[in-house]
Amino acid sequence: MNYSFSEKYNTVVITFKGKVMGGPSVSDFKDEIQELIDDGKTNVVADLSKVSFMNSSGLGTMITTMTSLRNAGGDLKICGASERIESLLVVTKLITVFDHYKTLDEAVAAYEEE
Repeated sequence: MNYSFSEKYNTVVITFKGKVMGGPSVSDFKDEIQELIDDGKTNVVADLSKVSFMNSSGLGTMITTMTSLRNAGGDLKICGASERIESLLVVTKLITVFDHYKTLDEAVAAYEEE
């Protein structure tokens, strides 16, 4: 799983690239999410605009991340999902679970409106 962290207007942005399929890097990813929570950084956006494929393990990672952040008083919003990823979210009915936006700016702005 290839990803990077950045910050934009008091929101942590996780930019995922390529295939999001879980695997050995998920343990490190979960540790990094826990560090964010420990630092009080619980408003997070997952930018999926560079994701070409996501399987059930990748979806599971997104759900686990969202749950951890919500339990800490924050949230995980997603943005930039391709038609393929969006149809996966629709089929699994997860489109109703995640706050989703077309652009990163819209997702970050949603935190400012709360």
